[in-house]
Amino acid sequence: MKLIVGLGNPGSKYERNRHNIGFLALDRIREDHGLPAWRKRFQGLVSDGKIAGERVLLLKPGTYMNDSGRAVREAAKFLKVPLGDVVVLHDELDLPPGKLRVKTGGGNAGHNGLRSITNHLGNDYVRVRLGIGHPGHKDKVAGYVLHDFAKAEADWVEQLLTALARAGDRLAEGDYARFQSDVAREIGDASPSEPGGQLARPSAAKRSGSSGSSAKPKAATGAAASTAAAGSGGGAPSQRALARSAAKPGKPKSKSKRAPKTSDPPAEPTTAEANASAKTSGAQGGALADKLKAWLTGKPRG
Repeated sequence: MKLIVGLGNPGSKYERNRHNIGFLALDRIREDHGLPAWRKRFQGLVSDGKIAGERVLLLKPGTYMNDSGRAVREAAKFLKVPLGDVVVLHDELDLPPGKLRVKTGGGNAGHNGLRSITNHLGNDYVRVRLGIGHPGHKDKVAGYVLHDFAKAEADWVEQLLTALARAGDRLAEGDYARFQSDVAREIGDASPSEPGGQLARPSAAKRSGSSGSSAKPKAATGAAASTAAAGSGGGAPSQRALARSAAKPGKPKSKSKRAPKTSDPPAEPTTAEANASAKTSGAQGGALADKLKAWLTGKPRG
């Protein structure tokens, strides 16, 4: 059995946020694979059934993003789901908008939902990273992830959700490499094997630590580069290279470090507010996916 979790914040205030793309993905999987309507359980909303003959439970925690681990732990413990069969779909600032990558374990990259799940369950669960892009500076992250998708983003959001749901069979079967490649092929992603963590089923080469090719040597710099250029038969060094080699080396400039990221606002609603919201979101859950897809596409889906 697979426990497939989508991360987001409950309530109409957040339903179209970039931070809620995990919820949107589960809505599409449930609808496209004919699973039952959402119902309240495990401190959230659930829908269970079979996809490709495999039993799955879809879970949207109602405990708010920064406390998602409580709902996930309760469901996993009750259903006796091993950590390796817990799959979490979440927004990813480090991926371009519309891209998808899968990895098992790894860092939480400042994502409060992942951090909460790790604290409650452990770290070696499967993460389906749904790219939303980065606003460019850490001070803009909270506003960015808690802002609704722009209408200009509707095409890639719809394309990603559609491709993800169509590949849902692979997800239910635990064939994460094929799942990732199927989605990449449909969205036109030419490089699905970009670095992003280890897939749940690594190849033999990855398990042995061998990639089949030797590491590239670092390029020489400064005087060494000029000397190498002059003695390599590639022609005399340029005036700029000679100037660099003659110049007295000074204190190297420090490279600017990328601003740390976070995918959660500084403060979020309390658990009491979460419980109150969960009571109302149960009635709204069934209509949410259809309403949002109509907004994204500009017309109802056929």
